[in-house]
Amino acid sequence: MPSVVKPRELAVQAGWALVDAIIVFGAALAAAWLRFDLDAIQATSTSIIAFAAVASVTQLVVSLGLDVLWLDHRRGSFEETAQVARGALIVGVFLAAMRFFTDWFPVPRSLPLVVPLVALVGMFALRFIVRSYRWGRPSVGDKDIPVIVYGAGEGGRQLLRALARDTSSDGRFIAVAVIDDDARKRRMPVEGLRVNGGSSRLPDVLNRTGATTLVVAMPSISADRLRDIRGLARQHNLQLLVLPPVGRLLGPPSGADLRQLNLEDLLGRQQITMDAASISTSITGKRVLVTGAGGSIGSELARQIAKFSPAKLVLLDRDESALHGTQMSLTGRALLDDGTLALCDIRDVDALHRLFQRELPDVVFHAAALKHLTLLEQYPMEAWQTNVLGTANVLEAARSAGCQIFVNISTDKAASPTCVLGYSKRLAERLTAEYAGRGDGTYVSVRFGNVLGSRGSVITAFTAQIEQGGPVTITHPDVERFFMLIPEASQLVLQAAAIGANGDVMVLEMGQPVKILDVAHTLIDLSGKSDVDIVFTGLRQGEKMSEELFADGETIQSAGHPLINKVEVPPMTTDEVSRARLTEPEDARRFMQAESTESAMLP
Repeated sequence: MPSVVKPRELAVQAGWALVDAIIVFGAALAAAWLRFDLDAIQATSTSIIAFAAVASVTQLVVSLGLDVLWLDHRRGSFEETAQVARGALIVGVFLAAMRFFTDWFPVPRSLPLVVPLVALVGMFALRFIVRSYRWGRPSVGDKDIPVIVYGAGEGGRQLLRALARDTSSDGRFIAVAVIDDDARKRRMPVEGLRVNGGSSRLPDVLNRTGATTLVVAMPSISADRLRDIRGLARQHNLQLLVLPPVGRLLGPPSGADLRQLNLEDLLGRQQITMDAASISTSITGKRVLVTGAGGSIGSELARQIAKFSPAKLVLLDRDESALHGTQMSLTGRALLDDGTLALCDIRDVDALHRLFQRELPDVVFHAAALKHLTLLEQYPMEAWQTNVLGTANVLEAARSAGCQIFVNISTDKAASPTCVLGYSKRLAERLTAEYAGRGDGTYVSVRFGNVLGSRGSVITAFTAQIEQGGPVTITHPDVERFFMLIPEASQLVLQAAAIGANGDVMVLEMGQPVKILDVAHTLIDLSGKSDVDIVFTGLRQGEKMSEELFADGETIQSAGHPLINKVEVPPMTTDEVSRARLTEPEDARRFMQAESTESAMLP
């Protein structure tokens, strides 16, 4: 029994005990009436009335004395009906003992057996009626949160059931309505609430219920649909909560599983199915070298590669602190003395060749690059020297060392490029394609869009601006980009390396592009701040409104994996690069632009 019972609860519990006692009294009269062939005079004789009164008092004592009604069970629940049945059994045993072992009540011997059964039917029926009446009529307290559940499938049904059973006293989620876009479910009762229709009915539902929160109860919902629902919630000033994906739920969904929309929900996590056997064949027992290993992609590639037990994993970067961090994430110790770190600039031809001849890597992942669009527009010579000449240096060093697999990490900006970053990465793809015909190894490029949370990405910039109180700066309200999570991108890079054909550009499936404005709104919502402004600054030089994964004229082919396609790019020889002899930034810009845009269409 609870140590403290509120007066209202005490009155309700006492009332139910009294009602059950009355039901037992009526059950005794009804059983006697049936026993005497519907003779009301015999059924209301003094002995029958006395027996019914004793049975009623016994029921009251049992209900109160054995905590049948004091336990915190939902009215009409299986737990409560089990308690009621146990109480009726005790009453029946007492009545039978009193009839068979005393001569106090000269009543038919069947009554002690029949009365508890009839009474049990009556008590169950009353509870069923009360629960049916309350079913779909939620009571919202002052501290409760009225929510509309979006989704009448199994996830929504289980969530509604869990919310209805929530007995916490502070800040409960109370489902007041259900909506679903499936026309077949309209007006269908779901855990006491009828489906009110689809999202078009949301304004009417809000006016009727006063809900403040929209709960998406579809754990497997696509990111595209979730973005649409997010816009709907913002339009009606509703807080948006979601259930996590099915793979992250431990058991049936409950109110505790509800959380705010995050960037992973907004972008949609790709379910990556890797062919571990083919990746293992290309990496296990091999000497692997990763350039740019201190960066976001390079470091994650290193972590993924380490799982396949290479003979040696060499990490190359010109940033000593970044190398220190990557080694720490790999080994838990970063003494920098185990011979796996290479402090080297890919612009330094001699240093690269010495390193490659010493390590003789079987597999090279080339992730070193300059990537900031705006800075490279100002300093095109840096893009030329690092992204073009640096890539040529790494390619030649790998070839001379007998590299078997070379993977160049590219970007979606290399497809129909309009900026210096895109020009330089397009030339890196062409150089890689040219080396495919030089040696015995396989040389491929892997092209994909932005990765979520990479160093210096829009996410980190927005987060810093929000922490400072804003404003968040966006170039244009309609600008959109492809996004992928770093682990998923790295896994697909390894898969592309294992299945790539010599000279191909492997293009990762990035899903649908996401508006940068939606990303900003989500980050602001997650911060809990409501006074952060968003300012539009205008598109920067070389920036596209929407990125592309494929250039005009490229023939898209399947690479044998559902999330990887491939295209061909025209090769570009290192002799062409060497003959350029560029010394001025604008000359570098014009040369890269000409060589990347004129060759965008395959001959």
